This record gives sequence, structure tokens and C-alpha cells, in this order.
Amino acid sequence: MKAVISKNLTLRVFLFIGFLLITTNMYSQDPNFHIYLCFGQSNMEGQGIIETKDKTVDSRFQVMEAVNCSNLGRTKGSWYKAVPPLCRCWSGLSPADYFGRTMVENLPPEVRIGIVNVSVAGCKIELFDKDNYQTYAATVESWMTNIINEYGGNPYARLIEIARLAQADGVIKGILLHQGESNTGDKGWPAKVKVVYDNLMSDLNLNPDSIPLIAGEVVNADQGGICASMNSIIAKLPQTIPNSYVISSSGCTDASDNLHFDSEGYRVLGTRYAMKMLSLLGYENTNVEFEKINGYELSQNYPNPFTKKTNISFEIPHESYISLKVYSIIGEDIAELAGKEYLSGKHTIEFNTGNLSQGNYIYRLEADQFSSTREMIIIDDF
Repeated sequence: MKAVISKNLTLRVFLFIGFLLITTNMYSQDPNFHIYLCFGQSNMEGQGIIETKDKTVDSRFQVMEAVNCSNLGRTKGSWYKAVPPLCRCWSGLSPADYFGRTMVENLPPEVRIGIVNVSVAGCKIELFDKDNYQTYAATVESWMTNIINEYGGNPYARLIEIARLAQADGVIKGILLHQGESNTGDKGWPAKVKVVYDNLMSDLNLNPDSIPLIAGEVVNADQGGICASMNSIIAKLPQTIPNSYVISSSGCTDASDNLHFDSEGYRVLGTRYAMKMLSLLGYENTNVEFEKINGYELSQNYPNPFTKKTNISFEIPHESYISLKVYSIIGEDIAELAGKEYLSGKHTIEFNTGNLSQGNYIYRLEADQFSSTREMIIIDDF
């Protein structure tokens, strides 16, 4: 009888300790610590020169190191102020840098931003397919193998490992992707990205309805991007992953190789990632103005979302022929709103939806060497 009582008491003690551990972990998770997972190839890894102004960072913006970096005094799995580099020990400025800075500048002061970045220069998206990565990894050059080995031979597994550590401290709010150069021309790319996204949702117990995937275009044709043709494939990602969004790289300046962005290009692109995420969180009125590029600007339509009609504004620095068109999310021509010469200055054009059904649409402005694309949403008039 005493043995039975002793066993029952021991079981209760273990259950009580387990309960304490679980509740302690739940209590330590800060709902105001927003975590964003970043992955991709060299542009997400960061190739920009880190300048003096990039080293001043708000302490509310942090990075969890995914590798050991003795040169930075950082240890894998620990949080640090997000002074670049935010990926590997010797990487450079990336979109993640100015994504995080812009987020903390526009969110309430109690909200912190955390970044986890696992990226591999030169890799195809296949490297992040947890079931098939070894087949691809076996074919890559030795310099890429060395990077892969920094992540324990399996970058996807390292992303999951660090993400789970981060989840103990905060809440994952979104995923940032910049990849595609090595998959240029691969029409199956969106489906391959979906495999990775679905695995992330499953392995981290995330709800795809509340975790957006934000993907950036590669260096744009307006900069002479040598992989710019891939942007037409990246544009189709929302057809495959409903909760995904594509960030334009139009006007984001690049390096001399026409493959990587330069530092300013990373700053602009990262800010655009943040502007999209802020809007998804409901922060429409931010401290960030839509950037002008050499005097050209395409603004977000207003109102948005809308029912019957909306206004689209743009600004040009000199008299130019303007093309402004509306497309479906899969690139079908919907309407031409402008196709003529406009004087310099600001202009506003009204778009009437007619019989268009509710959903997401794209509008694109082209003027001289400038082009810009934004997304708008039509909703039913209840």
C-alpha cells in the first residue's frame, strides 16, 4: 500500500513540475516581441557594404544568431542588438536590416522586432526542401558546401532550430523571402516555395492564415538586372500561396554585377517589405513616405480596399508619356487608365471597377526608364 502511495505521490510531483515548466515557458513568451523568419540566397544573406549610419540601431530591434560568430562576439541561439550583419559572420547589409528598423519606427514603443536569418549565397530554393535538399546539396560547388556546413549541413533544419528558440521568447508574425536568381526561368518555382512554406507552417505549428510570406523581386530590369526575367515568375507566387505578397524592386539600385543590390538598394527594398507588413498589421498611416526615385512616384491607391472606385496618384519630374494599366493577379490586362503625355507634377486618375469581381489586382505605371507596381483590393459592396 505504501509503495502505491509513494508511486502516486511521485507521479503527482512529476506532473506538477511539468505543469510549472509549461506555464513558465508560456509566461516567458512576450506577445509584443514579433519574430520574422528570413531565408533565401545571397541578396537575403546581405551583400551591401555596411556603412556608419547602418550601425546605429534601436535596441528594440534584435537578431537571434543562427551560427557562432567569434568575430562579432555572438553565439548561436542568443539574441543581440540587430547591428549588421544579420546573417552569417561576414555577410553584409540585407533587406532584413531596414525591414526591422522601419518596423520599430512605426510600431508602438512596447513592441520589439526579432529577426532570424538563414540564407545561403547562390542556392536554389531546393536547398530548403527538407525532404529533398540532400540531392541538390550534393551537386553544388565547394564554396557553397562550406556555407551549408556552417548551418550543420542542413539550412532548413537550422532555420527550424533557431525559430523554435525564438518562439520561446516571442511570436512569429511573418516570413521574409528573397530568392530566385538561381531558379531563373523555373516556372515551377512558386510550387517549390509552397513546399517550404507549408513545411514551416507544420514544423512550427503556425497558422498559414495569419502568417504572411513576403517575397521580394530580384534586381529589376530598370537596373539592368541579369535575372530580371525571374520577376514575372515571382509575380505569380500569390496564385500558389494565398497569403503571400510580392515586393517590387523597381528603382532599387544595384551593384556593378547587376545581380545584387547595393547598400541603398537594400535600404529601399527592406523598407518596402516593412511597409507591406505594416499594412497587413493594420498600420496604414506610417512615418514612411512612398519613396521618390529621381522625381518619379507611384502612390498607393486611395481608398484601399474599395468597392466601386478608387484614386491612383503619381508624380513625374518632367513631361513624359505615361502608361498606367490595371492587371489581374495573374497578369491579365484589365484596363488602361493612361496612355498619353502628361506634364510634370502630380496627377490623379480615378479607376471605376465596373463589373470586376472582388479580389486582388495590380496596377503598373511606366514612364521613361521608371516603372512601379502596386497592389489594390476590390471588395463587395454589402
